[in-house]
Amino acid sequence: MGIFNPLYDAVSWIIVQFHSLYSHVFDKDSGWAWGLSIISLVILIRICLIPLFVKQIKSTRNMQALQPKMKAIQERYKSDKQRQSEEMMKLYKETGTNPLSSCLPILAQSPFFFALYHVLSGIASNDTIGVIDKPLLESAQKAHIFGAPLAAKFMDSEEKVAALHASLTDVRVVTAIMIVLMSFSQFYTQRQLMTKNVDTTVKTPFMQQQKMLMYVFPIMFAVFGINFPVGVLVYWLTTNVWTMGQQMFVIRRNPTPGSKAQAAFLERLQKQLTHTKKVRGRGNTNVMKAIVAKGRDRNEFERKFINGLSKAGLVAQADGSVAPSDSAVATETEDGTPAAGGGAPKRQQPKRQSKSQRQSAAAHGKAESDDAETASDAKTSLEKTQDEPEDAAPKGQPAGGKSGSGNARQAKSGQRKGQQRPKHPSKK
Repeated sequence: MGIFNPLYDAVSWIIVQFHSLYSHVFDKDSGWAWGLSIISLVILIRICLIPLFVKQIKSTRNMQALQPKMKAIQERYKSDKQRQSEEMMKLYKETGTNPLSSCLPILAQSPFFFALYHVLSGIASNDTIGVIDKPLLESAQKAHIFGAPLAAKFMDSEEKVAALHASLTDVRVVTAIMIVLMSFSQFYTQRQLMTKNVDTTVKTPFMQQQKMLMYVFPIMFAVFGINFPVGVLVYWLTTNVWTMGQQMFVIRRNPTPGSKAQAAFLERLQKQLTHTKKVRGRGNTNVMKAIVAKGRDRNEFERKFINGLSKAGLVAQADGSVAPSDSAVATETEDGTPAAGGGAPKRQQPKRQSKSQRQSAAAHGKAESDDAETASDAKTSLEKTQDEPEDAAPKGQPAGGKSGSGNARQAKSGQRKGQQRPKHPSKK
């Protein structure tokens, strides 16, 4: 255990420094002074872990974006596990994705969590640990949070709780409430991630895993929470609340493309741009650059956003800014980019006619059609008159001899003119 002594010294020293600070406001033996010291320790650790949290967010998004490709690799090499692993590692390397990045914040704060656990256990066992000497140990043992000592656990016996000058009922009520709050905060954080910040157009096994973790983690916290001291429950509840607030901020400011959070974000951004005609903030500028660069690969929410700007007389630029378009209505071209010159020309819609105008136009068109038909009949009759021979025979008599008479009889009887095909002997 000697190798962990530097870590115990660091955690206990930070707690003692915050305790000395809060002792100027609260009683040094009160639960407020010691409880706020633990909360301040959590805040300090989480501030230091912000860069790792940013990496976790990027890794989670990259994993979501790679799910279709990963699924294709699994189906293609489902009979060759070694080749499947090689292709997966190659995909991670090409995209710069690390699957373990999502676990970095938890792994990074785990040593501080276990160090705090041992420090509080030492207080419960009346053992000095780290920089906590005998006077500080006695002060920490007197500290109670809503009647529960910092070092008490839900599963402690009545004799052990009595030694810390508390009642078993108070300890179990306080620890039960904190365990419920801790589990609920974990569940809400995971549910917020699944319902608001996930691309709903892609159904992958990763989403099923996230749904399973949404229910597994709260149960794990509830099971392990009954063996945590009150001080550790304060630590873990604080870090869960911090994670929930931090995630809400990230979802609101930088949501996952294709998610409901992105739709709400782009709607707010469109209202702002319509009102101010200017992009404010580096984050919004980067979002505009990414949307313009996508071209035809934009999702439904991004296309709606671009068309909404166009209707407002604005067009998105490649540098992340917006500029006035040439017309009041500008739409995307076929390749998904704004039309040249700031916007596409406004399409002229045909003017709607009244019912009387439509009837008048129809009657005029019919009259023109009748006149054209009459002129056509007259022209045809004139052409037939000009084509008749001068020595035409009177009506009913052929111009020639028998052949003419025969042709006339054939025409009258409906038979075809010209040489007739001889009948088959069997049909005579």
